[in-house]
Amino acid sequence: MAEDELKFEPTMVREDKTARQLYEAVKANPARARFGFGEKLAVVNIDFQQAYTRPDLFPKSAYVTDPRQIEHTNTISALARAAGMPVIWTRVAYKADGGDAGVWGTRTDTPDSLQNIKYDSERHKFDPRVRIDEAKDLVFTKRMPSAFFESPLQSYLVWHKVDTVVLTGGSTSGCVRATGVESLSRGYRTIVPEECVADKHESYHYANLTDLQLKYADVVEAQEVMDWLKARAL
Repeated sequence: MAEDELKFEPTMVREDKTARQLYEAVKANPARARFGFGEKLAVVNIDFQQAYTRPDLFPKSAYVTDPRQIEHTNTISALARAAGMPVIWTRVAYKADGGDAGVWGTRTDTPDSLQNIKYDSERHKFDPRVRIDEAKDLVFTKRMPSAFFESPLQSYLVWHKVDTVVLTGGSTSGCVRATGVESLSRGYRTIVPEECVADKHESYHYANLTDLQLKYADVVEAQEVMDWLKARAL
């Protein structure tokens, strides 16, 4: 049969369901195998900076999904420290001309644009509600979606003999997903506490939670991560 005679109808599944409904169906599947926890985890808290967490200050770029997101993230981070496990905080900023944003910074140029998050600006500052232990936690500014890209994260995890990465922060469809894909690609068991991640739109949030759950991570309730850490307190 000639190659040009091979013709197939589209096989992509189409369902009259919302992204949230599709996610809940996947979440309810008890047969879905997990990657699970390993021996030692690190908590990577992604971009809890005012540009993304303070809709009162920056309504065009900030988002709130679960009102207790930061509270849960602080609890998980404190429990990780108590268990002798590393906690990492990232945020995004660029130099004055935005040139280090690369092609990512070329699509728009407004006061709310990504490349216009400048070092030490109000948009760069961490949300005052987050609890960072400056003496213990690793804190760095990144330029691209993944927390692994051109950052000290990989070497830090190797030094601490980490085999499991817990991801919190935002956005679910952006930096959380990008970090999750790279985390799995680097051989880490990857866990996303559902209440600890957020996005601008419900559809983006749940569509990416579905994708993470099916392919790259275990999406679990925050309490499960807390319970695992409590059992390992030093």
